[in-house]
Amino acid sequence: MDLRSGQPLAAGRDRASRWRDEPAQAPLEDRAKPWLAGAGRAAASTARVPRAVTVAIFLLVFLLPVWPWLSGEVTIPWDAKSQFFPQVQFLASSWARGEWPWWSPNVFAGWPQISDPQSLLFAPLYVLLAAFNAAVSLRAFDAVTFAYLFLGAVGIILLFHDRGWHAGGALVAAMAFALGGSASARIQHTGQVVSLAYLPLALWLLARALERSSWRAGLAAGAVGGLMAIGRDQVALLSLYVLAGFVLAHWVAGKATLARVRASVKPLAAVAVSGSLIAAVPIIMTTLLAARSNRPEISFASAVAGSIHPVHLLQFAFADLFGAMDPSIEYWAPQSSIWDAAWGSPGLYLSQNMPLVYAGALTFLAVVSFGLIRGLAWAGEIRFFTIAAAFMLLYALGAYTPAFHLMYELLPDVALYRRPADATFVLVALIAVIAGYLVHRWLTGAVAPATRLQRALEIASPIALIAGALALAASVVGIQPALLPVATAVVFTAAAIAVLVLARRLDARSPVAAVALIATFMALDLGWNNAPHVSTALPSARFDALRSNTDDETVRLLKARLAGAAAPDRRDRVELIGIEYHWPNLSLAHDFDHVFGHNPLRLRWFEEATHVGDTVAVASQRVFSPLYPSYRSAFADLLGVRFIATGVPVEQIDSSLTPGDLNFIARTKDAYVYENPRALPRVMLLTDWRLANFDELLRVGWPSVDPRRTVLLKKAPIGFSRSAAAGTVGSARLLRYANTEVVVEVESPAGGILLLNDVWHPWWRASIDGADVEILKADVIFRAVVCPRGRHKIRFTFHPFAGALAEVVGKMTPNARP
Repeated sequence: MDLRSGQPLAAGRDRASRWRDEPAQAPLEDRAKPWLAGAGRAAASTARVPRAVTVAIFLLVFLLPVWPWLSGEVTIPWDAKSQFFPQVQFLASSWARGEWPWWSPNVFAGWPQISDPQSLLFAPLYVLLAAFNAAVSLRAFDAVTFAYLFLGAVGIILLFHDRGWHAGGALVAAMAFALGGSASARIQHTGQVVSLAYLPLALWLLARALERSSWRAGLAAGAVGGLMAIGRDQVALLSLYVLAGFVLAHWVAGKATLARVRASVKPLAAVAVSGSLIAAVPIIMTTLLAARSNRPEISFASAVAGSIHPVHLLQFAFADLFGAMDPSIEYWAPQSSIWDAAWGSPGLYLSQNMPLVYAGALTFLAVVSFGLIRGLAWAGEIRFFTIAAAFMLLYALGAYTPAFHLMYELLPDVALYRRPADATFVLVALIAVIAGYLVHRWLTGAVAPATRLQRALEIASPIALIAGALALAASVVGIQPALLPVATAVVFTAAAIAVLVLARRLDARSPVAAVALIATFMALDLGWNNAPHVSTALPSARFDALRSNTDDETVRLLKARLAGAAAPDRRDRVELIGIEYHWPNLSLAHDFDHVFGHNPLRLRWFEEATHVGDTVAVASQRVFSPLYPSYRSAFADLLGVRFIATGVPVEQIDSSLTPGDLNFIARTKDAYVYENPRALPRVMLLTDWRLANFDELLRVGWPSVDPRRTVLLKKAPIGFSRSAAAGTVGSARLLRYANTEVVVEVESPAGGILLLNDVWHPWWRASIDGADVEILKADVIFRAVVCPRGRHKIRFTFHPFAGALAEVVGKMTPNARP
């Protein structure tokens, strides 16, 4: 069978030529294009099952494993609900109020949402969800996550159809991509899932653009690649490297390199134009944020702590070998305490779900037997994917090979990200394509019978894997925990062999039945072995506090207290400490202001002032700093921390507190709730100022200055007489407080300094009665404006686009004066 045409091979060809990767009679031009054979022309093997039927079968079998989430019985937990769901609810609420979502006052004393990769502001399906739902449900959020995976899998089906590869192989690849490996085990990492979903679509369109020299396909490929790039995460970065490698592979395939380079100029120019138009602004904004954040880059030592250990790769064959999915089993993988006792600590820092890479028994069987042992992984049509997968494997292994260190030093932007383990997203996607291709070869009768050596290896490999897994378990935790995953793998692998044999027999009579059989088996396999577990699914009721109409006692109490304390100059903040993992960003979903949040990025000056890390989900994560040493401090009062909800008594968090420092309000089901009666208003008109070295204050703490009367500045204010204003009393009140606009009315008998206790950021602008004025950095992290005498309206507005443009122009303009 000719793999390009689906027709019988010429008579008289010997057995060796029959199984060559390229048919002996293929013209030179065809042999120079192994990367996308038959692009745009479905071969007979695919044409027998229409593309629409393939997609319909995939939809049906895809729904089976994901139904627990779509039904609302469970929801995707952890980061999906702590970091990402509140972002979408914030977006929905902002639009419902008619406000731009570029800035949020709800976390970190103010945060540039438009620069944050985790805001999902540039994820189209989530944006549509927020646009049409003022109150986003947990179920709808999860449905959009799975919709992204579905669309990515459809991209694989389209790629297979263009290449003329069998629909059965397409469905193996689609199911393994959407429901295997990190796409399943790490589905909580919503942003990376979205980035991954674009990869197959971008590959399909890029292949069309190159093979057809089509600028239209190039525009589409660039648009999808641009959407992927604005994910601004490590999965997006690695996927872009895959796309770049695909272009290089297209150029070097065969001898007519120069001609292919010339033919690709027009489509690649279109890719660059559309991709840049979509991705340039968000990427620039994130780059500027990273430069002023707490982590402008990740050190090599920190990065490799997120490496995949080589023994984790056993889970390609044995789903959940180490017990990550079952809380009743003691987890025994590298970095667990029991492993450290047996083998010593490998120095890793990974969540238990991160090394779960199982993508199906049929996937593993095809790759090992047909791909590695029989050598078809090096076939011309799939060689690029094999090379790319090897690259991703070396990347994911991080510290365990010298390769990652070279990548870290040489490849642009690798140093911006932690955890080489993130490469498993892309690795499993590439393995899915390879496996699908190998199943295509099997179904079309294009897998050579095994030689004696190959057959011996095919028999010895599973025996060695089983023996190795059991021996490893015996050395760490005992053989018992490994028996079930090993036995399950044996059963599903035997079933996979039977399915392959039966599907090839069915294919001659009923291709649709053969394809449906394979797809159903993949659904059952992945539905069972990657079933909902503690890392991917928890009861929806557990996250009731996130719902806009929640009955959660603590949330309702805090909202009522905040409303009761409202005043013209006040917008009080809260702290939510050590309650549950999904609570730190709760304020985004309910439109009240939390001092902290959950985000690996924070503005550098905010982090230096507070010393608090990514999250405060655990009480021990609430540390204090010299500037913010206690809830009984000037800085706590300046932040306007009025109410504090903690999962443990507050004295266990702040041991310096004495009776009377905070007022105890209530003990709810979730938390202990306290009030700080000294919390200061959000806006204050002050008539005294002092110069201060902010760097020194960060080291030694707040000076002997009353923040109710005196503001600390880095430079002397212009146009304000401290002596003239001495003894006068003015006022400030909020006329409007929105995401990107704050309007304050000031009554100032002799002038003063208006202090707005929101975090300073260079993209904010201020005006007094329409005339632009400078925003001073005050009290280390806040904003201040010099106000002349009289009644005035002071407007603060956020200008991210103009601000970013000014910064970029400033960086490109020489500083030297003529």
